[in-house]
Amino acid sequence: MTKQAARALALALVCSAPVALALTPTLARAQGVMQSQPSGVLSLNAQASAEVPQDVVDITLFYEQEASDPSALTATLNQRADAALQKAKGVSGVTARTGSFAIFPSTDRDGRISAWRGRTEVVLESHDFAAASKLAGQMASIMQVGNVQFSLSPQAQRAAEQKLTGEAIRSFRDQAASSSQAFGFSGYSIREVNVNRGGIMPRPMMMMSARAMSGDAKGAAPMPLEGGTSTVTVNVSGSVQMK
Repeated sequence: MTKQAARALALALVCSAPVALALTPTLARAQGVMQSQPSGVLSLNAQASAEVPQDVVDITLFYEQEASDPSALTATLNQRADAALQKAKGVSGVTARTGSFAIFPSTDRDGRISAWRGRTEVVLESHDFAAASKLAGQMASIMQVGNVQFSLSPQAQRAAEQKLTGEAIRSFRDQAASSSQAFGFSGYSIREVNVNRGGIMPRPMMMMSARAMSGDAKGAAPMPLEGGTSTVTVNVSGSVQMK
């Protein structure tokens, strides 16, 4: 091969290489678009919810005291909490636990500590609203009722979610079948599906006063407790291939 022929062959190779490199990314993008956009795919979302009665009550009892000596105040608060816990120990269906405990100083006009104030709490928890209310009334001479809160137990939540999951799945499949028919397809197959549980929205309840809850110090019958409801929701989302 002559020098002139060799030079011509090298030039041809250099000129042709960039063209091949420029075409390759374009072809790859075109293939990617074809693969990422299948036809007949439908995205769906279905939901099922229900109002479930709250089956747990938490009653917060408290005792507050003021004293000049923080050590003596601590001992007094502990004695009150211990007395409340001992009274609740023998009551069937009600559990008692310690709540918050705090001691803080009170100051005079000059910023000097003039006294110490303290607060201790005991929390009663039960599925038996009547038993918890009765016990709280019996404790009126030891502690006062500060708060009554209702909630949904994990067991009741799981039972509701199990039922709602079936309803949400049936709704998802009904939507898939009716939508496929409306678009002119004879059926569908599920591509992907997600089931999301755990959606709870408690409905606000008006709390009764401590006096109404506990009765008076002579042991009057306490008011009955009645919880509200919590909204439990299950979502089913995904996509189907209409065919």
